[in-house]
Amino acid sequence: MTQQVNQQVFAYARQFADNAFKAQAVLLKGFEQAAGLQFGALERQSRSAADFLAAAAELRDAEGFRGLWDKGVALGRAQAEQAVELTQELVAVGRQTAESLGALVQLQPAANDAPASAAARKTAAAK
Repeated sequence: MTQQVNQQVFAYARQFADNAFKAQAVLLKGFEQAAGLQFGALERQSRSAADFLAAAAELRDAEGFRGLWDKGVALGRAQAEQAVELTQELVAVGRQTAESLGALVQLQPAANDAPASAAARKTAAAK
């Protein structure tokens, strides 16, 4: 009797650990994708800001400063558009991660019944 309970407990513990490992892998993959997107956006924005500052450093007359204003507005607009695009990509990654976790959860109830039914069959066979 104790042997059967121990087997069932160990089966549930192993199943829990397997499911937790799978969920952790899915979450880490999502975090990795999100971090990659954010670092890429940071790199692009830093590069464009550095180009803008380099252009500002080369100015020598008032006419150049007027042109700099237009470049600054264009830079702000471009960075705002990139921020919106990044947000949309991050939402897509989050949705994909959530769907993957949902698929794991949907697979779990069928897997939860397996150790219990196997233990019940062993108990019935032993009697």
